[in-house]
Amino acid sequence: MSKLEVVEAKTPRQLRQFIRYPNELYKNDPKYVTPLFSERLEFFDQKTNPFYKTARVKLFLARRDGKIVGRIATCINFNHNEYHAEQVGFFGFFDCPDDYEIASTLLKVAMIAIKKEGMTKMRGPVSFSTNHECGFLIEGFDSPPVAMMTYNHPYLPRLAEKFGLKKAMDLLAYEMAAEEDIPPRIQKIVDHLKTRSKVKMRTINMKDFYNEVLLINDVYNDAWQYNWGFVPMEKDEFLHTAKNLKQVVDPNLVIIAEAEGKPVGFVLALPDINQALIKLKGKLLPFGLLKLLWHTKVSNKVHRARIITFGIIPQYQGRGVDSMLFSEIFYAGVSRGYYKAELSWILESNELMRKGAEQMGAYPYKRYRIVEMPV
Repeated sequence: MSKLEVVEAKTPRQLRQFIRYPNELYKNDPKYVTPLFSERLEFFDQKTNPFYKTARVKLFLARRDGKIVGRIATCINFNHNEYHAEQVGFFGFFDCPDDYEIASTLLKVAMIAIKKEGMTKMRGPVSFSTNHECGFLIEGFDSPPVAMMTYNHPYLPRLAEKFGLKKAMDLLAYEMAAEEDIPPRIQKIVDHLKTRSKVKMRTINMKDFYNEVLLINDVYNDAWQYNWGFVPMEKDEFLHTAKNLKQVVDPNLVIIAEAEGKPVGFVLALPDINQALIKLKGKLLPFGLLKLLWHTKVSNKVHRARIITFGIIPQYQGRGVDSMLFSEIFYAGVSRGYYKAELSWILESNELMRKGAEQMGAYPYKRYRIVEMPV
């Protein structure tokens, strides 16, 4: 058998190879959604993406006979380690064929790189923080992933487990269909709260986008501060992410809960642009933009939404604000023509959030797993 080698991707050409490798690996898989190449290039641009101000990243490619046969990345997220008082190095963007030699070699290279940084534990896949994509898909292979969720062949988590990585946390994706409606008992409580509660609902003001994002940033960092793996987002990183999402966001699906004029919670749902991207194969130009506009704006091919963030500051948790927000986003989505929604992801250990989703009629239909091991 020819020799397998792993090299660090440092040149622009190697970065392009790193980004494009999964397209070859999954080319015969109808469930795979090819990311937009331009978006991936921007994500990996350490000069323009504020995330890299507090993180150190390395990208690796596996080659055999000159052909790329796998990839993996490592990330030392200084914000995470400081916030959680841990010495964890993350691996992510892990893809390879069903070949244990390739998988184990890539994971070993990642482990050595992480250990050289002084870390004591390797965790992943996290690409590159819990504010980005994370987890191996382990249940729910019968449908494509929604926007900004991961996808992999079923064998990949098995290869990682064989290497010695063990479960750290599972993440759940819930689904809800418009025809199921909100249970009458819950809606009755919501209607009562609307008349009695001081908390009021409104949609985002896109004309004041910058200031609105800053308000949401504060709620985001406050609401999720005690969640497993959460990493607060600095203003510049949050604004950078929001600016990218602005291109596809539906303002009717960004709802802010306010009390006495101050935000206390918010929910953000995105149109599932993967329903359009799956047809573009990662290419936006020359005709990709027109196709994307057609599938999302003209022919109404996008009929799913993903509830990507749903949070309430601690002082207002347990007051029914979650039910009010859920009801608001549900009917806003239905009115905009979305007949299915995914709530993702929810920590397996977040019983309060899971119970709330299930009370609204949602059910878990995909499961993702983050694994770890000492180094």
